[in-house]
Order: sequence, then structure tokens, then C-alpha cells
Amino acid sequence: MSSENIDHKQKMMRRDEAFERRMAGATREKGLLIVHTGAGKGKTTAALGLAFRALGQGLRVGIVQFIKGAIATGEAALVGRLNLPIEMHTLGEGFTWKTQDRERDVAAARRAWEKAVGLLRDPTFDMVILDELNIVLRYDYLPLEEVLGELSRRREKLHVVVTGRNARPALVEMADLVTEMTMVKHPFRDGIKPQPGIEF
Repeated sequence: MSSENIDHKQKMMRRDEAFERRMAGATREKGLLIVHTGAGKGKTTAALGLAFRALGQGLRVGIVQFIKGAIATGEAALVGRLNLPIEMHTLGEGFTWKTQDRERDVAAARRAWEKAVGLLRDPTFDMVILDELNIVLRYDYLPLEEVLGELSRRREKLHVVVTGRNARPALVEMADLVTEMTMVKHPFRDGIKPQPGIEF
């Protein structure tokens, strides 16, 4: 065995031992509050990846999409076409700068939140995705304290995934797992329009 291979094997053995020590210490099981935020693309996509992973494990998934709704999305079409066991509610009216009506935006957010609360309290769900809830909270369409209170009272084994830019610090603090998507390049900057299957 070459010295390079010996060094590699020893390095991997140390990593494996460290991993096994962490695994031995990870004894608790609980539903996670997961936040996908940041200016980069991929927040909803990552949440949908979790939904499909959960389905593969036999978990029941519900999705409420805030803001989105003006444009038909590929994810909603696929759920319908394949008759996937996901309860999906797309209850927004599109970008808030398009409606230009705060009262209307607040009313849409409230309708979506009421549906979300129903899913969060329904004991048959194992995962609930609240897509673009961070945007709703950023613009104060819903009271932050109300949302945090509901999330803090969720069932012990319920996983909740919240997406959207500009996650509020209190939500980040409460979360178990937070990922921030960072934009490095974006096709809009080169004049490329939104693409079906990529943006929607």
C-alpha cells in the first residue's frame, strides 16, 4: 500500500471515529423546525426535496404556499399529475409588488396562515412546509409573535420547514436547522427570463 493511501486510510479512520462519537451522543428524537433562507435560489426546491424524502419514508406531508399563486408551478402540477399523497395549498396572489394593495396581501396571508394552522394542528401530518412564510413575516402581514407561538406549540414529532428570504432573527433562533442560500450568479443579471422547470 502506498504511503499516500496509508495517509488517506488513517485520515478516514479518524473521521469515522469522530462521526461515530457524534452519533453515539445523538440520542434525542424530535420534530425539527427547519428554515431555508437567503438571497440565493433553491429554498423552495430544498424544501420539496425534503417532502419527497419524507414521502419515501411513509410520512404524510402538507404544504402551504404563501405569496405564490399567480403563476402555476411545476411542483403543484406534478403533485396533481402523479396523485402524490401531499396535501398542497397554494394560497398567495403572486409577488407583493404586483398587487400593490397591502390590505389584500394581509388578507391573503391570513387565509394561508389559517390553512397552515389547520395542518400544524392535524395529528395525521408528519411534515408541514410553509413556503415563503418568511416573506409574509418580513412585511408584517402576520404578527411574528402569533407565528412563533404556534410553531413553539407544535407536536413533538412534527417537522416544519419554513422558506423565504430574510428570515426573522427570532425564527432563526428558534429553529433547529437553518440554511442560508447565497447567490453567486443569477441568469436575470444576464437578461435571461424565468425558465419553466427552474423558476416555476
